[in-house]
Amino acid sequence: MVALAERPPVVQAAAGARLDVRGVDHGFALHGDYLPVLEEVTFGVEPGEFVALLGPSGCGKSTLLRLVAGLDRPRSGRLIVDGVDVTGPDPSRVVVFQDPTLYPWRTVWRNASLGLEARGLLKEQRHRVDEALDLVGLGTFAGAFPHQLSGGMAQRASLARALVNDPRLLILDEPLGKLDSLTRLAMQGELNRLWQTRGFTVLMVTHDVEEALLLSNRVIVFSDRPARLRADLAVDLPFPRHRDHPELLRLRREALHLLGLDQSW
Repeated sequence: MVALAERPPVVQAAAGARLDVRGVDHGFALHGDYLPVLEEVTFGVEPGEFVALLGPSGCGKSTLLRLVAGLDRPRSGRLIVDGVDVTGPDPSRVVVFQDPTLYPWRTVWRNASLGLEARGLLKEQRHRVDEALDLVGLGTFAGAFPHQLSGGMAQRASLARALVNDPRLLILDEPLGKLDSLTRLAMQGELNRLWQTRGFTVLMVTHDVEEALLLSNRVIVFSDRPARLRADLAVDLPFPRHRDHPELLRLRREALHLLGLDQSW
């Protein structure tokens, strides 16, 4: 497992995409009525930034990630990546979900190679699969099957599958939510390392306030459904970050207050 370490130099500083979310409204038809989920959501993410999204469960954060990924289209508003409107999925925008969703009949290597295989690039770019597995520490498990992996290893395999596509925007939907506490701590360090060394932009949904503050440059806090922006908190602290840092504790209290949970902690 990789622990938090001193911040290495970003080797691909320009690798990240710029994201603009402008006036996005979205919702769903439910029993004949319209259920609003997102209302007038507007924010930007600079290339190479790590932005975490916090909000009450069910407020619409994961819905927003699907819109950014191009898996759904907003009812109104625009989502723009590097000046181009998002109209559908693209290999440069990759989603990692809470569940690894690995195919049980394929080895770790074959799972990680799915993106290249689907695009007809596997024959020429097989080395990228090996590189991605080495990057997440699974090089020696390339021939293993998902049932032979721990939860943390399975999520590493899911990350490798995403990294093979060389994403400019990595979209994370509670990727560590089902891991035990020790594995989660190790994977937080892994995410931090991958982001800093690869230079991609990250948009991550999490329900863990401390995790958001430890990993991100900014934390965007949403209201209850329909989600509106309540705050955009800058986390201007060097890496590695420590949970007992006074500024991190202050931001934690502020975030919990915005979520209506300050009296519970």
